[in-house]
Amino acid sequence: MRRLHKSISSRKQTQILKEIGVSGLRRMGGQIYADPERKLHGTAGMEIYDLMSRSDPIIAGGLLIIESMVEQVPWFIRPGGTDEEDLQAAAHLESCIHDMSVSWNQTVTEILSMLRFGWSYMEITYKIRRGRHERKPQFRSQYNDGTIGWRRWAPRSQLTMWEWVFDDEGDHSLLGMNQRDPLTGEIYFVPLDKSLLFRFRTTDDNPEGESPLRGAYEPWLSKSIIEDLLKTGMERDLAGIPVLRAPKKVIEAKTSKEAEAKQDALDLVTGIRNDEEAGVLLSSECDEKGNPLWDLKLLTGGGQKQFNIVQVLNMYDQRIAGSFLVDIILLGAGRQGSYALAETKNRVLTVAISAILDRICETINQHAVSRLAEMNQEIYEERERLPELAHGKVENPNLEQLAEALQKLGFKAEWADPDGLIENHLRELADLPTESTASVEGDAVQKQSLEKAWQCRKP
Repeated sequence: MRRLHKSISSRKQTQILKEIGVSGLRRMGGQIYADPERKLHGTAGMEIYDLMSRSDPIIAGGLLIIESMVEQVPWFIRPGGTDEEDLQAAAHLESCIHDMSVSWNQTVTEILSMLRFGWSYMEITYKIRRGRHERKPQFRSQYNDGTIGWRRWAPRSQLTMWEWVFDDEGDHSLLGMNQRDPLTGEIYFVPLDKSLLFRFRTTDDNPEGESPLRGAYEPWLSKSIIEDLLKTGMERDLAGIPVLRAPKKVIEAKTSKEAEAKQDALDLVTGIRNDEEAGVLLSSECDEKGNPLWDLKLLTGGGQKQFNIVQVLNMYDQRIAGSFLVDIILLGAGRQGSYALAETKNRVLTVAISAILDRICETINQHAVSRLAEMNQEIYEERERLPELAHGKVENPNLEQLAEALQKLGFKAEWADPDGLIENHLRELADLPTESTASVEGDAVQKQSLEKAWQCRKP
């Protein structure tokens, strides 16, 4: 390796170490224009995603399912090694996670806002841990060891993003985000090296990622238009539109009095509703031929509708739910659906959620844990590997299927007797009390003791 290093000229080293190309991200200044749909650019796009997640029952229900499943996932710390120093570093990292002013579950919920917007931005604030009796929050902690821990991971709302700040004089990397205070209008620069940027999907190193709701935008927009038409039709009893015939002088409105009468007529015909205030008062005046000067009728379509509007709405619901893998909530709503289909869809959703949690752990371990280690070198220095945050399974396996699989493999109850570890694992899956494993020796003891010692239990 040393010979290779010496054989490369300084000019060649510079070429190797320096980036030449660019990511190809379409941006102008601090605004991103990666999406071909202009309405979804910048803060306007964030507002549309926010409206989609709050107003559409399918999207809101799907996001609630994902967030609820994530809340049940156990989190634990995986030590970087088996030495005593590795275990101390893991214990310190676990204590920092549960020593923040906001609970870990609430912090994860804030991170999951990327499921709506495609990204979430959190500013890390620190504190010196001087005990629980300190008045100042930058020193208050459950621990009194004088080390530096996390005070909180403060969310920075996507709706307040003013512009992204890039290093245009260097390698065009992201430096941070300018945030606009909605109360005062003041602009704050939140640097990336003091924050965590979580992204649902990354393309061209886009800081805004890509929202999982992007695929639901078109069907959501069409569905919203149809629902508005349906509401209007139901208000008019699906019979047609009201048409008011008025005298010619009122239509022409040459005088102010006639203009006022015309406006009253327009308000009347556009404000007719079939509700508790339904009713129309018209003049009984007729012309010389006996025809009424004022006449109100309903104008209906020339034929019967060639489509079922409810089926159309159901079609768009299916597209919206399928765009981010939560169409399982629609099973049973119609005549189709089976247990096997539900199992398959649930398994696909579980795999997708597990992948999302993997990306969250990668971001935290790469940026948050490494920075915390730099501030507490007396605990983390000279560690070959830093401790890592990891997550458990999103969903426990089906016990009936597990028992059937074990039976087909030829296992019986006696197979768990030698050490008890596998038996305890099965007991945990079944939510049953576990037996003591103090007599277990070797790697099995070490593995279980580490998992037991460093597992982050939910408060």
